[in-house]
Amino acid sequence: MQSNLFTAVLLPLALSLVMLGMGLSLIPEDFKRIARYPKAVAVGTICQVLLLPLIALLITQIVPMQPTIAVGLIVLALCCGGPSSNLITYLAKGDVALSVSLTAVGSIITVFTIPVFANLALQHFLGQNAAIEMPIGQTMGQIFLITLLPIAIGMTVRQRFPHIANRLEKVMSRVAAGLLALIIILLVVREGSKLPGFILQVGVGVLLLNVLSMLAGFSIGKVLKLPRSQQICIAIEVGISNGTLALAITAGLLNNPEMAIPAAVYSLLMYVTGFATILYGRKVAIAEGRA
Repeated sequence: MQSNLFTAVLLPLALSLVMLGMGLSLIPEDFKRIARYPKAVAVGTICQVLLLPLIALLITQIVPMQPTIAVGLIVLALCCGGPSSNLITYLAKGDVALSVSLTAVGSIITVFTIPVFANLALQHFLGQNAAIEMPIGQTMGQIFLITLLPIAIGMTVRQRFPHIANRLEKVMSRVAAGLLALIIILLVVREGSKLPGFILQVGVGVLLLNVLSMLAGFSIGKVLKLPRSQQICIAIEVGISNGTLALAITAGLLNNPEMAIPAAVYSLLMYVTGFATILYGRKVAIAEGRA
């Protein structure tokens, strides 16, 4: 498969289908909930947009890694939770309404934050004269087209044709999952010779990012005395990044497969920690009589 087809077609298509599926599940009421949970939404959003990248930056200083891998880890941290975080929150008996609200808000904010912070990461790790750069205006437009526009289309279909939206949502999630699996396999094949040298730094880096960000989100929610279901939700929203978006940015917009390795590994690893979180959330729900 040619690189152009991979980066220009498959990646944007997979991400657009994921976001379309999310849009098919959203209604205007999901955005109105932000006014009902202002404290929780503010805490979750700040943790996603600011705390998570700071944790990733700290990890790059502690774990020895190639500059391109470090950039990939930062980009991953800049991509707020997607539909997977909503599903995991639901299975973990967390606050699903808050999860959907945080995902929606994060999807809007990251259109602006990703190009700015990613450029800072490129300059920091690859130098001022780095050949790779992200034109901020153009990148914002591209992220809008493959994230917010499909969400808007999905919401419109949901409003006008709810029965069709319910059927399409299931189909979109399956097709997107298949495309994502294909993308990860292609990345591993293309970077196979370099993978053994990356695996330790990537594995340790993404695991630390996943676990530390979850613990940070949960701890902050606990300190601020949010309900336990919201603590679990924020932990998941902060800890589960949108690996598909990170793949689209690193392998697609930046056209650098090495930078995409953290997102590829993370897209598999997050389900392990996600499963552990589900078990914990269900145990807490039983103890509190919410099961």
